[in-house]
Amino acid sequence: MAVIKSNAYGHGLVHAAHALEHLPRISFGVDSITEALRLRREGIQNPILVLGFTLASRMQEAVQQHIMLTVSTMDALKVVGTLKRRPAIHIKIDTGMHRQGFFPADVPSVVRLLKYFNIKPAGIFTHFASAKDPADRAYTEKQLAIFRGVISEMERAGYGDMVRHAAASGGTLLFPESHLDMVRVGMGLYGYWPSPESYRKKITLKPVLTWKTIVSEVKSIPKGVLVGYDGTERVRRPTRMAVLSVGYWHGVDRGLSGKGEALIRGQRAKMLGRISMDMTAVDVTDIPKVKQGDEVILIGGTGTHAIFADEIAEKIQTTAYEVLTRINPLIRRIVIHDQ
Repeated sequence: MAVIKSNAYGHGLVHAAHALEHLPRISFGVDSITEALRLRREGIQNPILVLGFTLASRMQEAVQQHIMLTVSTMDALKVVGTLKRRPAIHIKIDTGMHRQGFFPADVPSVVRLLKYFNIKPAGIFTHFASAKDPADRAYTEKQLAIFRGVISEMERAGYGDMVRHAAASGGTLLFPESHLDMVRVGMGLYGYWPSPESYRKKITLKPVLTWKTIVSEVKSIPKGVLVGYDGTERVRRPTRMAVLSVGYWHGVDRGLSGKGEALIRGQRAKMLGRISMDMTAVDVTDIPKVKQGDEVILIGGTGTHAIFADEIAEKIQTTAYEVLTRINPLIRRIVIHDQ
């Protein structure tokens, strides 16, 4: 399963689906019925599983468009049971993430409801809390053992033909024993390791996204002046400054104020002052010939230099997941196919 939820981790939901739809046996994992229906409107016919919550009032849309739903509560299971036309469902088991899903102790009650309503789930799955951390193998192994126990219990109850899945990118890369019938690859699909700890030299992952903007203005400012809102940064030398047509509305985190960088003419330019809603200032004093209209790379690489999402994440103490998914969906995505 290709996980393309949250606008394909910022890469573009529909673009990602069209790029992958013709791969053998490919299915898609999305966050919501809204994302799933968008794919159907765009002509995507592959199997789709909604990994998040679906309102009862929208379940008939799932039926009509052949979209599979995750069921993780007794209430949701009862709603499915009362429908004349039922969506295909995957049962979610909470084996230690302590978020979404039935606890293993709930399984007898789940089985009773399945039998009462004559529901045959299409799949059963769990999610690992720390599979991307090889230093904490024991917890993932414990979760997998619990899940195998639940699967056995379901099989004894007569539900042995479900698709079983547990591994996301971390589990896929580090725990081959967790692959079962299917894996759900998300972050790795876009060329990023789930965490620095999970990096393996024998597997090459290359980030596929480059985020670009342009220089909208270039100006010289004297030594000692304050830059941006609230005067948070004072330049220590006569400075040539470029203004970029991008800000926190577009997805440039305000935490990068005064310490983020962008690539202009193959060189790094430090961000100056506060990131504004729609503009960001950078220091181009040491980059010759910068002019209005020059291309700027916010994420990606050019020449021998590159700035990737994991580097940005480290600067603002978050994850590459957050950096990528924050890129505003309204920004145009352009797909470039390798020859």
